[in-house]
Amino acid sequence: MLPPLTLPITPALRQQLQGWLMEDIGRGDLTAPALGERRGKAHWISKQAGVFCGGPLAAALFQLLDPSVGVQLLVADGEPVAAGQRLLELEGGAAALVGAERTALNLAMGLSGIATATAALVAQLEGSGVRLADTRKTSPGLRLLEKYAVRCGGGTNHRLGLDDAAMLKENHLAWAGGIGPAIAAVKAAAPWPARVIVEAETAEEAKTAVAAGADGVLLDEFSPEALGALVPQLRALAAQRGAPVVLEASGIDPQQLRAFAASGIDLISSSAPVTRSPWLDLSMRFSACEG
Repeated sequence: MLPPLTLPITPALRQQLQGWLMEDIGRGDLTAPALGERRGKAHWISKQAGVFCGGPLAAALFQLLDPSVGVQLLVADGEPVAAGQRLLELEGGAAALVGAERTALNLAMGLSGIATATAALVAQLEGSGVRLADTRKTSPGLRLLEKYAVRCGGGTNHRLGLDDAAMLKENHLAWAGGIGPAIAAVKAAAPWPARVIVEAETAEEAKTAVAAGADGVLLDEFSPEALGALVPQLRALAAQRGAPVVLEASGIDPQQLRAFAASGIDLISSSAPVTRSPWLDLSMRFSACEG
């Protein structure tokens, strides 16, 4: 069993959370005088089944407004939840509970939606040995958190940014003078641990990429049948050069995951969990106020 996921609240992330709070609060919550110094209790529930993500972020947001707010996480990030299930409990200054409510819920609902959508696709691949990877199609400013949500849903992360690995696409290959020159130029300049991935749209491009030393080949918009015929050829070419190659399928129909997995590839990458997932409906319920 994999260890539970953790999300460190780094100084950079804390600054981001502070900025999102200030976006909502602005010059000050005009409802705060109605609450004064009262203290209250609240809890979150999930109004539908899914996979939860965002508990540590919610705790950090409430405590940024009031460090005395107590937060008890009842569900860990990445755990499935049922409709009506309690997710966390809060106790502290009523003004802080109200002030951070919307920012915390919005963030957790969006991330939980991504985790839920990812888990549904990962379930289709269960037992196949093929992993589901995300892409760079993320919301600006939210990439780290959206990719964390993919992990919470059981997916794996592709490169975080352009500095993680080199992926040579159609334009790169055309402007660099071909697959061989493009790979050679990147390998000559990149740090030695960096991987070079080539996006191939034809069988010949894929074979050329493997022969030229690509660490991975992204096979874009191939049918499952075409991949089934091509993958053994690419494995054989990799064996001839004496180094393995990671084979990834993209541009696929999420309804055909099992067919693609049967082709012998290693990865399926999809932007769908991030770009097409609805938010998971969560709600914050308040109880008695004191003081």
